[in-house]
Amino acid sequence: MGADLMNETRLPAWASRLLDELDTIDSRARQVAGGLSEQELNWQPGPAQWSVGQCLEHLRVMNEVYLPAMRAALTGRKVQPAQEIQLGWFARWFVRKFVQASPASSKVPAPKKIAPPSKVDARILEQFLASNQEVRLLVKLAAQYDVNRVRFQNPLMPVMFFTVGTGLEIVVKHEERHLLQAGRVRG
Repeated sequence: MGADLMNETRLPAWASRLLDELDTIDSRARQVAGGLSEQELNWQPGPAQWSVGQCLEHLRVMNEVYLPAMRAALTGRKVQPAQEIQLGWFARWFVRKFVQASPASSKVPAPKKIAPPSKVDARILEQFLASNQEVRLLVKLAAQYDVNRVRFQNPLMPVMFFTVGTGLEIVVKHEERHLLQAGRVRG
């Protein structure tokens, strides 16, 4: 698949941007969770609040659930890269309202499929970082396609379909949001 994953120097601007954002996310995750004991990773500031480890586990499972749906949607598609991700009005609203960290976003319970358990494994940081390697591979694969036209069924809300470009933006913005949350827990 080597030639199929495009040389990183030839990636569209959106793919390079997302890869850079993932590098920043990984660095932030190491800052927030690095060196914490299992007990510290699982410490919750309140009964309805997640621990640092739960935030990372939630993101890891999100990647595990979301990425295969996007990857499958790309299978058999004509190679035709898009230079930028273009979010439609609904996608922009959805990301702003439910995904990214902002005063305009709504706090909603995590779908059961991606809700973290009450206690997470001490290796959650490494597991999360490994899941982000999978995100990077998908970004590089998707860079070959028109991510503004290829749609996938949202595995968390099967009545919704997003473009692969929207899905990749959701993954990254979602990670940024929960790493801010984890940072507040750590203090």
